[in-house]
Amino acid sequence: MRLTSPAQLDKVRLDFLAEIAKFTKTVSVCGGTACQANDCRYVADAVKSELNRRNLGGTVRLIVTGCHGLCRQGPIIQINPGEIFYPHVKPEMVSRIFDESVVGDRAVEEFLYRDPESGGRIRRASEIPFFRKQTRTLIGANAWRDPSDIRDYIAHGGYTALKKALFELTPENIIDEITKSGLRGRGGGGFPTGRKWSSAAKAPGSHKWVIGNADEGNPGAFMDGSLLESNPHVVIDAMVIGAKAVGAQSGGGFIYVRNEYPFALASIEHAIKQARDWGFLGHNILGSGFDFDIHINRGGGAFVCGESTALMASLEGKPGEPRAKYVHTVEQGYHMEPSVLNNVETWANVPRIINEGAEKYREGGSDTSAGTKVLSLAGNVVNTGLVEIPMNRTLRELVFVICGGITGGRKIKAVQAGGPSGGCIPESHLDLTVDFDALDSAGAMLGAGGIIVMSEDVCMVDIPRHFVRFLESESCGKCTPCREGLKELDRLLTGIVEGSGSIDDIALIEEICEWMRDASLCALGKSAPNPVLSTLRYFRDEYMSHIVDHKCPAGVCKALDRLRT
Repeated sequence: MRLTSPAQLDKVRLDFLAEIAKFTKTVSVCGGTACQANDCRYVADAVKSELNRRNLGGTVRLIVTGCHGLCRQGPIIQINPGEIFYPHVKPEMVSRIFDESVVGDRAVEEFLYRDPESGGRIRRASEIPFFRKQTRTLIGANAWRDPSDIRDYIAHGGYTALKKALFELTPENIIDEITKSGLRGRGGGGFPTGRKWSSAAKAPGSHKWVIGNADEGNPGAFMDGSLLESNPHVVIDAMVIGAKAVGAQSGGGFIYVRNEYPFALASIEHAIKQARDWGFLGHNILGSGFDFDIHINRGGGAFVCGESTALMASLEGKPGEPRAKYVHTVEQGYHMEPSVLNNVETWANVPRIINEGAEKYREGGSDTSAGTKVLSLAGNVVNTGLVEIPMNRTLRELVFVICGGITGGRKIKAVQAGGPSGGCIPESHLDLTVDFDALDSAGAMLGAGGIIVMSEDVCMVDIPRHFVRFLESESCGKCTPCREGLKELDRLLTGIVEGSGSIDDIALIEEICEWMRDASLCALGKSAPNPVLSTLRYFRDEYMSHIVDHKCPAGVCKALDRLRT
């Protein structure tokens, strides 16, 4: 079915809302990557079997969704009405869940979420502290939306922003609204999105390009993959809006996705096909006369291709190597033509801004970092998973309120923010807000939103060595400061953890880090020193203990034990 007018879009929305209103219950099974790893498909199969056995297919709706967020509790089932939340579901539990919560309106008490503090059972997802303290404007509907059905996205207000952009707004209106919203790039750089779009719109050239970056290479980060699994159409919706804003009608669009994301790739490929079939991509979109299409490019797994110029080189079929920054991609990007590259989470914010307005969007976040940020929480924390908060909340609230504190009753030592290039922040600085500028001032970075929580038994010399080794393996090797600097940092840190380090090594490490920051070609090399410099800033005593006393305070570096004996 190809829609050729805004009126047809409105009719599809009303028709599907009427269709789903016929169901008396909805059973939502989380199908995110973490739940897939915990065999949620067998839970979904058990739900289907119960629907067939009880002949409830006409009154109970089953949806297999994207990520619900509380990944450590999967597989997850939620049931509406009632918002009953069941974690750690096994197939053999499904029959009883149907008896009590689908056929009846009761909850199976012993299956409910157990609060780790009180030990009590919590029935509703919205009452679980992990969810209650978030502001889930981007991922809140994940639990009740079928990502494989375009009508579900339309029913939730999808493509209304595109309709408004195509028929009511000029390109200048769109860019002005994005600029006033204060939206900044969610991929790590935090660059103002409106300024980027404005520069691309003004750039000369008959062909312009719009690109979505889902090349998420940070260890422990899974925001972009989850977004494409859970709500792929919001990215398509936004990219068509962006294409009109910057004048990319005669060019086209790409979404660059890591090949290691099979579920995300399948989801976005299916969504693009649907969008073409329904008239949201291709020729004469919604009868507006505007043409635009999007294609998928699979990344080869190079971390450096998260950098804009390396990504565009990869799109062209060249090695993923960055180039000098004085050539701006908004003027000379893909095939040296004007190109707008935004992270897919950045794109996902656009429809909301167009629909609700810039002022509404600015109500969340800090003065310099508007809106919410999706974070992936990993490490020594009770509740790992996807979290979305306004960028005015503190790290302390994130770790101890939303994520339930440290596992095993241990103390916290540090929070590493910003992926392998991020800094390590000590417990004394956890009252910092989770925004671009506050974290940067502390020697860390928000980055794409990966947060790793570390307990007291983590070594703050071995940790930066781990990240340096990761970055060393992922460096493209094009520029000397990054290539040789990472090798030398690895050598010096390894010497310290193995007991052969000296006091003079500290000054040399700091000198190399400053050299890399000043002279590296791209952000990989410039930000690579962050984990080293931040641990030297806040945990210098641990370095000295390794060098002077041949002792690892955390008991991690076993080579030092042999030296002492």
